[in-house]
Amino acid sequence: MTRIDRREFLKASGGVVGASLAARFAYALPQNPPEQEPSAAGLRVPPLDVVRLAFVGVGARGSGHVSQCLLLDGVEIKAICDTYEPAARASADACEKAGRPRPDLYTQGDYDYQRMLNRDDIDAVIISTPWAWHAQMAIDTMLSGKHAFIEVPAATTVEDCWRLVETAEQTQRHCMMMENVCYGREELMVLNMCRQGVFGDLLHGEAAYIHDLRGQMNDIGRGTGSWRTIEHTKRNGNLYPTHGLGPICQYMNINRGDRMDYLVSMSSPALGRQLYAKEHFPPNHIRNREKYICGDINSSLVKTVKGRTILIQWDTTTPRPYTRLNLIQGTRGVWAGFPNRVVIEGRSPNTHSWEEGEALQKWFDEFEHPLWKKMGEEAARVGGHGGMDFVMLWRMIYCLRNGLPLDQDVYDAATWSVISPLSEWSVAHRSQPVEVPDFTRGKWKTMEPLGIVS
Repeated sequence: MTRIDRREFLKASGGVVGASLAARFAYALPQNPPEQEPSAAGLRVPPLDVVRLAFVGVGARGSGHVSQCLLLDGVEIKAICDTYEPAARASADACEKAGRPRPDLYTQGDYDYQRMLNRDDIDAVIISTPWAWHAQMAIDTMLSGKHAFIEVPAATTVEDCWRLVETAEQTQRHCMMMENVCYGREELMVLNMCRQGVFGDLLHGEAAYIHDLRGQMNDIGRGTGSWRTIEHTKRNGNLYPTHGLGPICQYMNINRGDRMDYLVSMSSPALGRQLYAKEHFPPNHIRNREKYICGDINSSLVKTVKGRTILIQWDTTTPRPYTRLNLIQGTRGVWAGFPNRVVIEGRSPNTHSWEEGEALQKWFDEFEHPLWKKMGEEAARVGGHGGMDFVMLWRMIYCLRNGLPLDQDVYDAATWSVISPLSEWSVAHRSQPVEVPDFTRGKWKTMEPLGIVS
């Protein structure tokens, strides 16, 4: 098994890109950060009567966060930053339309967010920018004394995962990767079932992000596909692991009683994107001039210290219905998603056929998560991926206003995100196993599992 030194990992898996970006930022960690800062586990900060927010990136994703935060009590939106001024103006207009003060705009190029961070009237920043910017923007945010909330993934290199952890520990500021799927109705219910021991001892989980996104290749100058498509020309692995993985890690208490030990990964041939380009664009179009190296389907397998296994799959290229798998198997039963179905020994009619469809209502009646009981009706009305976005944002603000630890911490952000660069390394080395860093530095043995919050 290979242990990859965090400082040397910049030489592989696109790390040079991250390094060259990082060199241009105003804020930076010391050259030799201490090996052990105060812990960020269970981090509590003084409660905030009002959470003063700023946003970096208000495109398709970030603008939705602005709209939903306008519905929350105890929130003020102070500033909005985006390199595309019409997008920033649109979100500012939404604030005014909601009867709120118009936030200040920062639209003077890629690094104007740093000028925004110099303000002292901002408590937290929500970052919804292309992946390559997530880690450094979050680091800069924490070093400026503010809490960082990052879209997924939190980082794309092992080094940046460590830098996030070290900065959160050094500054004692929250750093949460906003994995919204952890707040889905089914995922919250299954978490409740796990906590109540319905599945017995947990053995195995399956997580995925399988979503046909070839249409994003039509985004050329602007839009998600304008930069995501390029990732397929630079990297080969699981580029987007966290949506399916986050809930499985919470079911299994990863970083809170167990941790990921090592990983192996392999990718299929990279065929689908070149085929799509050939069929949908002229021969001399940029999409036909690009070489796509990322395998259409990546499968990674993780072993935990306690011996459990986690299958993680990723595929945004093939014609296949959407799924996150969301399967958790224990000694007494199994839940699987897409479609939802369950078998519990002693409670299901038998262990050879699924309970599904209308038969699942009794399980929801018994194990509906208290958070969804409280917020579900409003979340469904507001929307955002079935309501999970709204529940996530509500919970973030609630924790900040009450001085509570967040449901996801910087160790989760690093551990869930690091699957991507580790999978790239394993794929490039004939699927050799590679150790998953212990970002908690042993604290996983004593950290409390995520409770069933109400």
